[in-house]
Amino acid sequence: MKSIFDEGKEQGIPEVLAAKDKRVAMQKAIFAKYPDQTLVDVNLNIPGPIKNNQYLEHLFNEGIKQLVAKFEAAGMHYHVAAEWHEDTGAEIFYVLQEPIKQVKVVCVEFEDQTALGRSFDADVLVKDESMAMSRKDLGLPERKCFLCSRPAKECARSRRHSVAELQDYISQVYFENVK
Repeated sequence: MKSIFDEGKEQGIPEVLAAKDKRVAMQKAIFAKYPDQTLVDVNLNIPGPIKNNQYLEHLFNEGIKQLVAKFEAAGMHYHVAAEWHEDTGAEIFYVLQEPIKQVKVVCVEFEDQTALGRSFDADVLVKDESMAMSRKDLGLPERKCFLCSRPAKECARSRRHSVAELQDYISQVYFENVK
């Protein structure tokens, strides 16, 4: 099987950390403008040094269509507050009027019940909380690993699976689900 990770500009720790700082700054700027709204920060969960290329952009765009369909099916009012497509990855920030718990349930459904959602992180935040709402906050089970039934965080921390194995999974998802 062809890998979707054969092209793209490799990103190192400095670039990834700078992207994280940019993300936090954007979240603060959005909350300054929309202090009483729920924020959904969506990006791809991509292992390895290639974080963006034409395939990952296509995967991102198709997945976002699925998330928006979930918002619309739930009758949620949303708008895009910011979006970027950089070498460190694509990211989109939605602002919604609905309560954080209601939004988190829809985002978990997207992550767990759509073919592409497993490759995404959809963090749900409100201004006065110090962290994003977790699945645990809703009494939901932890997110499962792409490749096994263990908690994803446990596999990531222990590096149980190789980058190549994880990239092979994402490549397979891409070729099976993105048109």
